[in-house]
Amino acid sequence: MQKKRILGLLAIAATAFLLVGCGKSSSSSSKTTTITVGASAVPHAQILKHIQPELKKEGVNLKIKVFQDYVLPNKALASKELDANYFQHVPFLDNWNKENNGTLVSAGTVHLEPIGVFSKKVKNLKNLKEGATVLVSSNVADYGRVLTLFKDAGLITLKKGTDITSANFNDIATNKKHLVFKHSYEAKLMPQFYKNNEGDAVVINANYAVQAGLDPRKDAIALEKSDSPYANIVAVRKGDKNKPAIKKLMKALRSKSTQSWIKKHYKGAILPVASTN
Repeated sequence: MQKKRILGLLAIAATAFLLVGCGKSSSSSSKTTTITVGASAVPHAQILKHIQPELKKEGVNLKIKVFQDYVLPNKALASKELDANYFQHVPFLDNWNKENNGTLVSAGTVHLEPIGVFSKKVKNLKNLKEGATVLVSSNVADYGRVLTLFKDAGLITLKKGTDITSANFNDIATNKKHLVFKHSYEAKLMPQFYKNNEGDAVVINANYAVQAGLDPRKDAIALEKSDSPYANIVAVRKGDKNKPAIKKLMKALRSKSTQSWIKKHYKGAILPVASTN
């Protein structure tokens, strides 16, 4: 009788052990990793929201923190408030690292936001009048993009040997219409300057243009070409690029389905630049 009782207790213990073991296995298999990504509202946060369901299936809980400027996202990433950010291009990141002794790196390109020139006074960049005022943001990393637009229109030339990704307005060699470039404004304010008819032309980043209800393809009098080196990237801290959750994030952003969605959703105003199978 005593022997049967002992065997019974052992059987119950074994069953309990198996159940606990199964519970641990189930919990382990359903474990998720949470990452927080900082992003501009449009289009970055929208694109991230689009891939949230896909990442959830991959065991990644994606939290999105929206920023309204270009100043804070890199600071937040460097101070570990974020796991990644998605708002900038490589020249901007390089410039930020240089000025802040930073070590942030690119995890890969995703899309291009073609920068454009907008005007209520002329319909073609070449038609700007003598001494026209052009309003540009204070974002130094975009100056090369702006200069390229005016160079391609035949309005300026650049000094020999100028590296366009680090160029600034001091690199202008000739300015046949004596255009005045004013570049001391926050990027997010540029659409309002255009709507207020300030200056003769206003340079606006596509994300702020789209956010303000503008269609760069139709409303801009000059638009950056699709082969621009200023594609937007996801940035991470050095050493985090190969973390499983970051790799899953990049795979989802660069997938053919996501890149097709970007092209369709933004109707060409935002251009996909990368895809993976």
